[in-house]
Amino acid sequence: MSRIKVIQHNEATGRLLEIYNNLVETRGKLAEVHKIQSLRPESIVKHMDLYLEIMFTKSELSRAEREMMAVIVSVNNGCEYCRLHHAEALNHYWKNDEQISKLITDFNNVELNNRQLVLCQFAKSLTLNPESFSEPTLIDKIKGVGISDAAILDATLVIAYFNFVNRIVLALGVESNVDETKGYNH
Repeated sequence: MSRIKVIQHNEATGRLLEIYNNLVETRGKLAEVHKIQSLRPESIVKHMDLYLEIMFTKSELSRAEREMMAVIVSVNNGCEYCRLHHAEALNHYWKNDEQISKLITDFNNVELNNRQLVLCQFAKSLTLNPESFSEPTLIDKIKGVGISDAAILDATLVIAYFNFVNRIVLALGVESNVDETKGYNH
């Protein structure tokens, strides 16, 4: 149950209604994570701009790798809402429910290549122990599997973004709904 007032689609007027309608048209649905920001409509627009920039623009990181890191961050923050959404998005690429379940439980038990494993370690470590990055050990490990500085920046942006969104969801009581995770334009 939301901890703040949320303006639903059928109650929206003006700019908020325009934003909601655009999200339904472009994404296929209106997500709860967007509706929780309904009291600040322009924050929804800026949020979507940031999300699309980080998750969909050209990168050395694949969409699947970005979704995989989103899942790892969300698991480690205990954010069921984002875990459900991004596990579903990741499965769009992996097409393997069993591997997704294993990733959620313990990514060390999933058949990942070295690159994927290092990205999962990076996502978990930066989420749980950001202070540990005063030493370059993990960054050097990431570079050691052939990930460029630009891709390290992209990975850091993905991880930071999902920590940001997880905190919005958890603080404001955005509820998980398995049915909501289906039907988005990936």
